Amino acid sequence: MEHIRTPKVENVRFLDRSSGQRKASVGTLYLSATHTIFVENNPESRKETWVLHSLVSSVDRPPPTPSGSQLILRCKDFHVFSLFIQQERECTEIHTALNRLTRPESYSELYCLSFNPNVNIEDRAQSWSFIDLMSDYKRMGVPNNLWVHTAANSEYKVCDSYPSELFVPKSAPPSIIVGSSRFRSRGRFPVLSYFHQDTLAAVCRCSQPLSGFSGRCHEDEMMLQALMKSNPGSDYIYVVDTRPKLNAMANKAAGKGYENEDHYSNIKLQFIGIENIHVMRSSQQKIIDVGEMRSPSMTDFLWGLENSGWLKHIKAILDAGVFIARAVADEGVSVLVHCSDGWDRTAQACSVASILLDPHYRTIQGFMVLIEKDWVSFGHKFSHRYAHLDGDPREVSPVLDQFLECVWQLSEQFPCAFEFNQRFLISIHTYVYSCQYGTFLGNSEKERRDMRLRDRSHSVWPQLWKDRSKYTNPLYQNQLSQNQSQGVLRPNTSPYCFKMWKGLYHHMDKSVPPRQSPADFLSAVREESHQLEEELTNHQERIAALTGRPVTWEKVQVPRRRVSQQWQRYLGPDPPTTYTQPITSPAHELSSKAANHKAGTAHPHLTLPLGVKGHDPSDLCTCSDLESGVADLSSHSSSGGDDGKDPDPDPDLDPDPETDPYEAASTTA
Repeated sequence: MEHIRTPKVENVRFLDRSSGQRKASVGTLYLSATHTIFVENNPESRKETWVLHSLVSSVDRPPPTPSGSQLILRCKDFHVFSLFIQQERECTEIHTALNRLTRPESYSELYCLSFNPNVNIEDRAQSWSFIDLMSDYKRMGVPNNLWVHTAANSEYKVCDSYPSELFVPKSAPPSIIVGSSRFRSRGRFPVLSYFHQDTLAAVCRCSQPLSGFSGRCHEDEMMLQALMKSNPGSDYIYVVDTRPKLNAMANKAAGKGYENEDHYSNIKLQFIGIENIHVMRSSQQKIIDVGEMRSPSMTDFLWGLENSGWLKHIKAILDAGVFIARAVADEGVSVLVHCSDGWDRTAQACSVASILLDPHYRTIQGFMVLIEKDWVSFGHKFSHRYAHLDGDPREVSPVLDQFLECVWQLSEQFPCAFEFNQRFLISIHTYVYSCQYGTFLGNSEKERRDMRLRDRSHSVWPQLWKDRSKYTNPLYQNQLSQNQSQGVLRPNTSPYCFKMWKGLYHHMDKSVPPRQSPADFLSAVREESHQLEEELTNHQERIAALTGRPVTWEKVQVPRRRVSQQWQRYLGPDPPTTYTQPITSPAHELSSKAANHKAGTAHPHLTLPLGVKGHDPSDLCTCSDLESGVADLSSHSSSGGDDGKDPDPDPDLDPDPETDPYEAASTTA
C-alpha cells in the first residue's frame, strides 16, 4: 500500500475493449495492493470489475486530450481495459502506482503469498496432495522389470531443476546416471516421461549433450544403451532434437550441440525445427495484434496471420508430438527428446505425444496430472517465461500457451475425444499468469520447496476439479477410448487443418454475437432442461400442498424422427456416431445454474452486478458439423449471429475447498 498515493478517483470512465463494449461506463476507481477495482455509478447494476495486478502485462499512457487523460491496461490473458481520468495529476499518480504494483520484485508481493488464506492447515495440505504423480506412473505400469525408481536425485544433488522422484532404466547403475548428468546441459540426464504398456516403448527426456565438436562421454553412451535395452522389442532408439539443425550446430561452438551418431551407434537422430523462445515471443505479439484489429479487411487479416508465423510454430510442435507418438505406438521404438536445456520445447513435444498416445490425459483429471508431471515437476521455468516477477524480458516466452493451443487444435479435429472444453484450457492459461495459486510459481520443484509454497499457498487443481461441470465437453465419448491402442489420436497436420484460436486471442467479435458451437448448444440445452425439471418439481410440490395428495404425471411417448442416413456416414476423424434419440444427459450429470456461476469466483478480473457471486463467460469455440460428425446444431439456437534472470542463456539466443480461499479477493465485496 505504500506505493499508492491516490487510492480512489471519482468520475472515471471505463471501457472493456475485449468484451465488445462500445460506450464507456462512468464510476469510481479504487486502487488496492492486489487489484484495480472499478465500480459503476449506475444504481441499478452497480457492476464491479476487478483486475488483478499480477495479470497486467503493461500500463500504457497515451498523450492527454482536452477531455482528460487515458490509461490502457493490457493483460496477459489478452483482455484490454481503458481508463479515462479527468485530472492530469490523478492520472499521473495512478499510472505511477500501477507501474510499480504490476511489476512485483519479490515472490512475497504476489497475490497468493500476499495474504494469509482463511483456510485451515488440513485443507491446504489436501489441496497439494490432490495430484499424485506416483499413482500416474503406477497406472502406466512403472516400476517394472524394465524401469525402476532411482534415489540419485532425492535431495536434488544430481540435477536441481529435476524432481526428486525419477525413473530410469533398470540396467543403469548410479555411476552411469551421475556420469551422464555431467555430460548433459544443466545436469538434466535421460529419464522416463511416459511408458507405453502395449509396445513397451518409452518417451524419455533430457537436455543437449556437452559434446562440442568432438567431445564424448562413455557413461552417457552407456545411458542411451540402457534406454534401448529397456525396450526388448527394438535394437535402436530415436533421439529427437526439437531445435532447428542450424541452431543445434551453432551450439557446438559453445561446447554443447547434439549426439554424434558415430559415438552412439544405437540411435537415429531426428531434428524437428521448433524455433527458440525469442522467435515465439515475437510471433505471439503479432498474433495478438491480429486479434486486436478493428474491422480488418480479409487481405489485412490473412496477411497479419501469415506474417505472424504463429500457426507454423503450432504445426511444428504438433509434428514433433506426432512423430514421437508414431514411433512409440506404431514402430514400438523408444524416443529420447531434448532441446537445449530440456524445459521448453522438450516439455511441449513430450506432453503433446502423451496426449496423442494416452486417452487418460484427455480427461480433466488426467490433463491436470500431465501438466503437473511434464511441466511443473520437470522444471519448466514458469516465473521467467510468464513474467511473474520484474526481470529480464528476453526470458519471457509463450511456451505453455503453445502447448495449450496444440491441445485445442486437436480438440477441433477430435471433438469427441476430450472430456474438457476450451474454457478449461483458457482457465489454466489464466491461472498460469495470474499467480492466484502457488502451483505455477518458481522455476523448479526445489525452488518451490525452498519457498515453502505448500505452507503459504494453495494448489489450483482442487479448484479446477470443483468447477469441472463448466469445463465438461458434452460431446465426449469415453467408450471410444477404453482400449489404449485404439485410443491413439492420429491428427492431420496439413496446413489447412489449423485455425486461429479466436476464443483465446480474440475473445469476442466487436460487432456481432459469437456463433454458438454444437458443444455450447448442448451445454445450454442441458442447463435449460435441468431448470425446467426444477420448475416442474416446484409446481408439483405446490399442487400437492393445495390438493392434499401427491401429483403424478403421465409419461407421454413422443415419436422420434429417424436420423437421416446422410448423417450416419463417417464425416470426421472421430469414429462414426449415430444419434437415434435426442441427446440428453443423466440427471446426476446436470449442474445447476447457481453452481455454474459460483465457479467464476476465482477469475482474476471480473465484471458482475453487485451481489452476484460469479461470472460464466461464453465459450467461443467453433466446431463445424463436418468435423464433429454431428448435425449443425447452431441453426437451432435462439442466439442468432454469424457463423530472477537465467544466468546462462544459450549462445544461439535459445536460453532456452468448499469455499474458494480467494473468493473474497476476486469478487464483489
